[in-house]
Amino acid sequence: MFFTQFFGAFNDNVFKQALILVLTYSAAVKLGMEVSLLNNLAAMLFILPYFLFSALAGQIADKYEKSLLTRRIKLLEIIIMAVAAIGFIFEIYSLLFICLFMMGAQSTFFGPIKYAYLPETMHRDELVAANGLFQTSTSLAILTGMMLAGVLTQLYLAEYWLAAVTIFVAILGYLAARQIPKTTVRAADLDIDWNIVRTSYGIIKYLYSLPLLFFIILANSWFWFYGATFLTQTPEVSKVLLHGDESVVIFLLTLFSVGIAIGSLLCKTLTKNQVSFRLLPFGLAGLTLFAALLYFSLNQLSLPAPVEPYGIFELITHRDTWPVFAELFLLGFSGGVYIVPLYTAMQAYAPIAHRSRIVGANNIFNALFMVVSAIFAIVVLAMMTLPELFAITAVVNVVVGAFLYIKLTKYDRSLPINTDDTPMLS
Repeated sequence: MFFTQFFGAFNDNVFKQALILVLTYSAAVKLGMEVSLLNNLAAMLFILPYFLFSALAGQIADKYEKSLLTRRIKLLEIIIMAVAAIGFIFEIYSLLFICLFMMGAQSTFFGPIKYAYLPETMHRDELVAANGLFQTSTSLAILTGMMLAGVLTQLYLAEYWLAAVTIFVAILGYLAARQIPKTTVRAADLDIDWNIVRTSYGIIKYLYSLPLLFFIILANSWFWFYGATFLTQTPEVSKVLLHGDESVVIFLLTLFSVGIAIGSLLCKTLTKNQVSFRLLPFGLAGLTLFAALLYFSLNQLSLPAPVEPYGIFELITHRDTWPVFAELFLLGFSGGVYIVPLYTAMQAYAPIAHRSRIVGANNIFNALFMVVSAIFAIVVLAMMTLPELFAITAVVNVVVGAFLYIKLTKYDRSLPINTDDTPMLS
């Protein structure tokens, strides 16, 4: 499952980032449309399936055997990438947009499977480590996928390279999926409701009846809001404040992603493999502190405006930039420490027969919070500077974080921990 998840996230980001680059540097001119409009459309199409299909995906994952579902989803990914290859080669942008929506859809249906799979196959004292590894692989897959997309789009016959690589990675994901052990079907008698509106409302209503899980998912989604606020602004920080080129963007994303990866991996040691919220205050404090420090560091920058944008190696020679780099890394580290205990708790406390549907509800809230993050950034930046956006986000995090932590400690242990202490290995 680890390799299946890695290849899936990697391919998502190769395809998505490549499409954004194509839209930015060639398609916008050919189509006579604004770059920002096309990029926002792309972002919307990828996230829309999470709103539409997450609850349905949760039902299907609860009703059917998860390894079989995973293989079918990964087979679908190969087909989608084959169609996308035609779109890249012949510059059929409408086809690429359809494929982007379909990639978002297949990721939507895979999400409840992968996160419900872990507690079914792990001992209780293995769950934190498994989630840490999952989060690490996801962060690295996103980063390396975006970097590879940047490389491929610069090659001769880039469209053919993109087509070949995305299909090849999809095949690797399918081959990895074939090695996933079978699991026990938890809700074989479930009657699937195909009405996505009624289904979404129903799972959110059910979630609200379980306050502990409800606030776990709100806290989880808050990180998506927070992370999206910072990551979305990374290109602007690089270009406007650091006067950097594309290599600086990649470097900043690398710092944040590696920070998340290291923080996630350390959760196993820091929690002693126990399902617990005790790391949350430290994660929240780090997210606030390093965002505030980032505000001061960016305001104190005194970089001379270059004739040509700085490369990363030139920027490193300016000591003013070192605090910015360190704070971005530590922001990611704090995020990893914060998010892994929440994912673990969501899986552990979710009722077994509803576990995949709970993950589906989590995906709905994650998507919603990411949209709200975009709106929040647009409103703030219309009145304030980019460093001030980070400062305000840090202040809001104090209020929201304190509220969520109080609620989580209030309802902690109000539900039994549901993990399988006899993992299925066949």
